[in-house]
Amino acid sequence: MAENNVVGRPPMYKTVEEMQEKIEAYFKSCEGELLKDDDGKPILDKFNQPILLGAKPPTITGLALALGFASRQALLNYQEKDEFNDTITRAKSRVEQYAEERLFDRDGANGAKFSLSNNFKGWSERQSVEISGLAEEQSKLNELLEQRRMRRGAK
Repeated sequence: MAENNVVGRPPMYKTVEEMQEKIEAYFKSCEGELLKDDDGKPILDKFNQPILLGAKPPTITGLALALGFASRQALLNYQEKDEFNDTITRAKSRVEQYAEERLFDRDGANGAKFSLSNNFKGWSERQSVEISGLAEEQSKLNELLEQRRMRRGAK
């Protein structure tokens, strides 16, 4: 009798719904808790905005850790599983949205640029210049210079 040997570790999540619950809990934890006075009214800062305790920006690494992965890369690898691809992509898009919105915030713009260019496809401040036929042009230039030298040497 042959036994079926299962190789590898069991999946971290059995269902998309199970993962989605953890994702929602992560984003909820990023919101922080509203600071209230003794009467239960929100305490406002000098800009008349409510003060939130423990608020933190959502990040890909934070999302990965909240889902129980050891690293950002482990989350990206799990995203390759067909049944979890849309769920993880949507969660990553929420992080991307937050970073994109911070581009309009003077205090968060640099961090947002870094996150977008390093964590999401299609975001880059670099301009790429395509140089086609550079070797051919260099060869033609060298040939012209050599012809010029030869003409000067003949005089």
